Amino acid sequence: MSLFKRAVFSEITSHAGIVFSTLLVVWLSVLIVRLLGEAANGDIGANVVLGLAAFSSITALPVILSVALFVAVLTTVTRSYRESEMPVWFASGLSLADWLRPVMMFAVPVAAVVAVLTLSASPWAYGQIAEYRQRFEQRSDLSKVTAGQFIETDDGQRVFFAESPSRPDDELGRVVARIIEPDWLSIVTADSAAIRTEANGDRFLVLGPGHRYDLKPGTPELRMLDFQRYGVRIESRTDPGALEAARQKALQEIKARPTLDLLRHGDNESLSQLMWRLALPIAVLNLALIALPLGAVNPRLGRSGDLLLAGLLALLYMNLINLSRGWIGNGVLSFWLGVWLVHGLFLALGLGLLWRRIRMPKPRRQHAASAAG
Repeated sequence: MSLFKRAVFSEITSHAGIVFSTLLVVWLSVLIVRLLGEAANGDIGANVVLGLAAFSSITALPVILSVALFVAVLTTVTRSYRESEMPVWFASGLSLADWLRPVMMFAVPVAAVVAVLTLSASPWAYGQIAEYRQRFEQRSDLSKVTAGQFIETDDGQRVFFAESPSRPDDELGRVVARIIEPDWLSIVTADSAAIRTEANGDRFLVLGPGHRYDLKPGTPELRMLDFQRYGVRIESRTDPGALEAARQKALQEIKARPTLDLLRHGDNESLSQLMWRLALPIAVLNLALIALPLGAVNPRLGRSGDLLLAGLLALLYMNLINLSRGWIGNGVLSFWLGVWLVHGLFLALGLGLLWRRIRMPKPRRQHAASAAG
């Protein structure tokens, strides 16, 4: 490998490592904060936060790697122009087209890694995430309560506080619950609690023995009730929230399907997911190509406009891939056309921009021509 290729490859590797590490740390920080918030609200268990963070990071790695490569190539080319290294390479008989080989020597292995992630690792990670969440959802609202801690459910409509069980057969010991209804504010206390599931799938929290106090806000009306058993429905299979959860579950199942299963199913949803998995490795190569001409800036001009244009172009690329994915899922666009249409347009754009940069006259020649005139 020549000095030029070694220098380009080494600098792209260095920049890519820095950008990748930064993006991964930012992603993990935002993700862990969100997962901790879900754990505090009782949507997931605190003991699965790290596991969900690890599996979610695997699903995000293809996009992070794609962005890191694009930024690394862009900043490497831009720095060479800014620090006037590029005229030295041009004077040595090289052109911007000679950057293609060292850039692609780095981009092709990254594309291969992204392909492995999207076609194999990410579906497995989505499956693990779905399994984690399904295990927790199968537990009752009461089983999500940690003894000695308050927990909210139903967007704050119910608040539970429970003690440790005093008898082996009880799920929890003494329970205090606050329930907000349209006309009443209820406080329920009980010595124990258990969960019962009806034949239609509805689940009830059964308390008893205990007491219930109903207050009508804004009025002096008060009701007091002693009970041996008291049931509160905590989940209905016909609730809109349950239907939305079922839709989200179906979407997660598609993401978790192995790639060969998507090919065997052949429905629009499966083909749209397959298109996304195939699109990212191709996008890695296209983004690396497009970054070359976009990084070729004029040292005398500001750099903000060029970098902003490059970022908007990459964002447009990924959004068009997502749009094609949605069209395939809705049956508007055929699978093969959806796979190659956006990539073909941006490949032509990248080659056109690169050709334009290569064909641009060198500044020295421009000055020489002016002096001769």
